[in-house]
Amino acid sequence: MTNDSAVAIYNLLYRYAELIDSGELELAADLFRHARIKVRHAGEPIGADDLLGIWRRLIRIYPCGTPRTRHLVSNIILEVDEDAGRAKTRSCYTVYQAIEDLPLQLIAAGRYHDEFEWVDGNWRFCYRDYSLLDMVGDMSAHLNETIR
Repeated sequence: MTNDSAVAIYNLLYRYAELIDSGELELAADLFRHARIKVRHAGEPIGADDLLGIWRRLIRIYPCGTPRTRHLVSNIILEVDEDAGRAKTRSCYTVYQAIEDLPLQLIAAGRYHDEFEWVDGNWRFCYRDYSLLDMVGDMSAHLNETIR
């Protein structure tokens, strides 16, 4: 595995978190334009447009244009098969939130299982298991609906 591949794949994971936290849901969804996404309570994986629709329905965006969250991606385990142009990661995420009426607090923690493919000289997402939510705190200021 080259260092360039590792950096590019890590940057995709971090870019996703950066875009969600900045309220740029459309750009975050575009990262998954060529991916299948497994979500909770759906039989078959969905695409980027359906994921964007879920985010628009669920994520509360504040007047500042952001959800007032910070997604931290950690414990990344990366496996790359450069000859095949494929890679996989397993990682953890932790989500913090602070709003005017609510002090900084941990609101969610879980895992991402991602797959990537090398296309036209770039790594891109081709699969994400978005269903691995392990711990839920008070997400009432983050989501418009309760997650079960």
